[in-house]
Amino acid sequence: MFIGHFGLAFAAKGAAPRTSLGTTFVAAQLADLLWPIFLLVGAEQVRILSARPNPLLTLDFVSYPWSHSLAAAVVWSVLFGLACVRRFGRQPALLMGALVLSHWLLDAIAHRPDLPLWPGGARRIGLGLWNSVPATLLVEGAMFAAGVWLYARAAPARDRTGALAFWGLVLFFLAAYLGDAFGPPPPNMTAVAVVGLIGAAIIVALAAWADRHRGAPA
Repeated sequence: MFIGHFGLAFAAKGAAPRTSLGTTFVAAQLADLLWPIFLLVGAEQVRILSARPNPLLTLDFVSYPWSHSLAAAVVWSVLFGLACVRRFGRQPALLMGALVLSHWLLDAIAHRPDLPLWPGGARRIGLGLWNSVPATLLVEGAMFAAGVWLYARAAPARDRTGALAFWGLVLFFLAAYLGDAFGPPPPNMTAVAVVGLIGAAIIVALAAWADRHRGAPA
């Protein structure tokens, strides 16, 4: 799942107005921010499928226990929540921790059975939403649209920059999502990791910038 995660991140802003949209994006995507790092250091593995069953199934996630197992997700959610307590307070921190954990739960719906429950465990979880392109586009599109709508209501633009940056971010997401789903497969594993990290940095920076120009004046 991709834009579905960000739909939740957009929606969370209404429940935690003091929290930056950039922070909610990091929380919802923390597993995918850690994953490229583990790939680059050789702790996790992915294989690029030469014969794609459908446009959404480009990668074979051979091993990613430290970023995408359920046990790791629980640990990362606790650590991220604790890191947010001092800055945002207890309730927003609990929400940020829940967002981190939500990544695994949503991936369990989207992925084929490749998500481990814990590092070293043999059992793999995945309901396989990605096996159906129309169902995936419908579910993720609905989640993203709902999140964008909830965020726009909770944090209206204070100036022109707030409006343009926000809608530019939305269009960036849609273009990236469609390009990833229907574009050519990546050339190698290093490209997957590097592009993932650069793309995440751009998205978080754009979200934080747009968010500074939205919401009730301080």
